[in-house]
Order: sequence, then structure tokens, then C-alpha cells
Amino acid sequence: MEQKYYHMNIVGCERDLPLCPLNEHLMIGAFVIFGDPELTTACAAELLRRVPAYDYIITAEAKGIPLAHEMARLAGNQRYLLARKGPKLYMRHILDVSVHSITTDREQHLYVDGEDAARMKGKRILIVDDVVSTGESLHALETLVNEAGGIICGRACILAEGEAADRSDLVYLEKLPLFDAAGNPLD
Repeated sequence: MEQKYYHMNIVGCERDLPLCPLNEHLMIGAFVIFGDPELTTACAAELLRRVPAYDYIITAEAKGIPLAHEMARLAGNQRYLLARKGPKLYMRHILDVSVHSITTDREQHLYVDGEDAARMKGKRILIVDDVVSTGESLHALETLVNEAGGIICGRACILAEGEAADRSDLVYLEKLPLFDAAGNPLD
């Protein structure tokens, strides 16, 4: 079967997203910012213009990392926080929540180090990710922030996929449709 693509203009950057089958009836556009500093920097700069004031950014491992890093760098080399998919030996007093994402076929967990959890207490936290689809990953990050005593001041992503574009609490740059099995956008 010939690979199909969906063309997008994201803050002036032209990209062709390969369409990948999610199941026999549905395809998604694969959006990857790893290795794309032009797109990452452009998106980070535009999101910073749109998001509310915050004290820390938090993102989930792994695809949100380049975006959070670049947003923090552009904002003055601020520290950002990372929810990991697995606990690390150096992590102490770990916070843990479960998550199920559209791009994974099993339950996952997100973990935050106790020191990062302490940093969030009473602070305005901006949740950032590359793509929001079902909102499950976002919900897991919200749970981590709430358990740590942080104040969620906003949620931001580059692409809002499917119904995520209808969320009133989400700042995003572009809408990414879902696709039928033939690769046609479902709007």
C-alpha cells in the first residue's frame, strides 16, 4: 500500500505528515518534532505568545520534551518539569499516575520526582505537549500537578487532534483531523 500524507502549514513551516493506521477504520497523522529544530522553535515561540503567565512548564516523556525545552529556553532558560514513563534510580518520593494514550496499546504510568513535585506546590503550572487527542495524557499530567499542589494555569500543544480542537481550555496552533481508512480527513 502506498504511503499517504497530510500536508500542513504550522506557523509558516510546511510539513507532510505520514498517515498511520490506528485500527482498520481509522488513521492518524504522525507528527514528530524530534530532529526538527525549525518547527520546534517556531511552534515554541508562537505558543509563548498565546499562553498565560506561568511559573513552570511540565510535559510528559517523550515527544513533548523538545517543545517544553525550547519554550523554556526562549522564555529565558527557565527550568521545566518532566513526567517520565518510568521511575529512575535518582528519583525520590515519586508521584505516580496511570495513563492510556491513543498511540499506545496498554496502560502506562507517569512519574514525577519528589523535588519537582515540591517545586510545583502553589505555583502556576503550564501543561505542554506536542499533540492532544483523547486528552488522557493531559489528564494524567493534570492529576500529577494537582497531587503536587500546583495550580494549573493553562494547557498548550502544537496540534489538537480530532475532538481535542473543541476544547475551550486548550491553546493550540493547528487542528489535525483524524482520517478514515482511505486517508480522507474526518471533519
